[in-house]
Parts: sequence; C-alpha cells; structure tokens
Amino acid sequence: MSRVCDVCGRKPVTGHQISHADNRTKRRWLPNLQRVRVRTASGGVKRMKVCTSCLKSNKIAKAPRRSGAAVNAG
Repeated sequence: MSRVCDVCGRKPVTGHQISHADNRTKRRWLPNLQRVRVRTASGGVKRMKVCTSCLKSNKIAKAPRRSGAAVNAG
C-alpha cells in the first residue's frame, strides 16, 4: 500500500531517532492519510488517500454521505 497523498503527493520522509545518549537509529515520519470519498470533476465518486492538510485547506470536495434509506431500499 502506497503511503502517498493523491492530491499533493506528500510521502514519508526519513531521518534519525536520537536517544538521550545521542544514539541515532533510522526512522520514518508518515503523512496522516485518510481514505475519503471524493467527488470527481465528471460528477462521479472516487475513494482517495488524502493527507489531513489537504482536507483542512479544502483542496478536494468530499462526496456527500450516502443516505441509509437509499442503500437499504434494495
């Protein structure tokens, strides 16, 4: 599973975890990705992985919630 934001392309970065004794071990910082239903330009709905900073800045339009009556009517 790719840990990349589908909107801005944010991905994990690497660095060192530094202990009190100044020992350094490799570590990764992961973006805070959420799987959300997004309304596409053509009017459809698509599930995407979007970082929380893109959600907060309204770079995408979230799809409206599905009503339970329409889903359970069948």
